[in-house]
Amino acid sequence: MGLLDSWTPGSHTVGGVTHPTYRKGRGPGVIVIHEVPGVTPEVIGFAEEVVAQGHTVVMPSLFGSPGRGYGTVNTARSLVQVCVSREFTLFALGATAPVAVWLRSLARELHEELGGVGVGAVGMCFTGGYVLAMLADAPVVAPVLAQPATPVPVGAARRRDLGLSPADLDAVRAKVNAGCQVLGLRYREDRQVGDRFETLRREFGDNFIAVEFPGAQHSTLTLHRKQEGVDRVLAFFAAKLGTADRESPER
Repeated sequence: MGLLDSWTPGSHTVGGVTHPTYRKGRGPGVIVIHEVPGVTPEVIGFAEEVVAQGHTVVMPSLFGSPGRGYGTVNTARSLVQVCVSREFTLFALGATAPVAVWLRSLARELHEELGGVGVGAVGMCFTGGYVLAMLADAPVVAPVLAQPATPVPVGAARRRDLGLSPADLDAVRAKVNAGCQVLGLRYREDRQVGDRFETLRREFGDNFIAVEFPGAQHSTLTLHRKQEGVDRVLAFFAAKLGTADRESPER
């Protein structure tokens, strides 16, 4: 049995751009955005825990081959997809990636269907900062940034940059100042994250909640998984989306 066999396949289209989606669960909505190379077994495993807590989880497949692991060939193919697609940006400063339009639409659609206070969203590595872009113009009330790694941290400016246009940064700042908290996770010596946590602290103050672990590993929720990090994300979703009174998933 494949890891995605229990998930319902679908798709979402915005402005002529279509991406596959996988959906499972009941309860408040959470969008789980995969990292490079794609919807790996580890990403699916994390998403299953979010489902078990009492959430409707939607996993978009933005690039890569769903269900495949972190092999060299699979990773290289995913990177090629990212580099040639106009939806993504690798080095742009002060710019929001075009894929944010698609992700915001997905969040709006899920919220319109399920109702409630809003949806949760978690991005990882290459997609980590996309959750902030969603927060700027979508009903995201539980944003999680796991080791945000774009723009690629080449040079001091890119190491600090949050991957947002000035207008989107203003919109995010307004929502955070109004009380929306942002959760971030990283290994402290992970060079791919650059200096973004310092920027997040400066921009959002106490409403940025940093969960940091010693070491130079990278994928806090998947390949280099820290159970404490997973638990903090699940608790954040439960508190912000109204599932805190439900029984925690067995592990």
